[in-house]
Amino acid sequence: MLAGTGPAGGPGIDKVTSLTVKDTIKAVLTRKDPKRYLFFTGTADDRRAAHAFLARLKERTDDRDEAISLSSFRAQLKAIHHWGRQAPADLSRIHQPVLVANGESDRMVPSVNSVDLAARLPQGELEPLYPDAGHGGIFQHHDRFVPRALEFLEP
Repeated sequence: MLAGTGPAGGPGIDKVTSLTVKDTIKAVLTRKDPKRYLFFTGTADDRRAAHAFLARLKERTDDRDEAISLSSFRAQLKAIHHWGRQAPADLSRIHQPVLVANGESDRMVPSVNSVDLAARLPQGELEPLYPDAGHGGIFQHHDRFVPRALEFLEP
């Protein structure tokens, strides 16, 4: 399963660093979690979904992942930027079934890339793009995504 992603060289993928920096600064200035801006669209419904998602993240109190280090975060952004500048790879050799999901308004990895990715994989299945959702489409629409993911994984 691949969510919120696209093939190497996809349009707009190389802009993730500048977008992330801009949204992180906005989050600091507004005293909000950067995920609100990075993963969600900002509409009224999506703001409610962001609030609910951030609340769900706090529910687990034991065995939580540690926060990403600044050096790892920078390395991730650099890798994504590099991925966005690469030439597209030949995906026709991948014969594993792949479920591709995303929100219809992903600014970080523009949604058109998910559509392209699913189309270029011989056994790619595109989950219909989640409405009024951005990069965090599977977080916002977890009630639809989880059953679909479980169905996809059934033997």
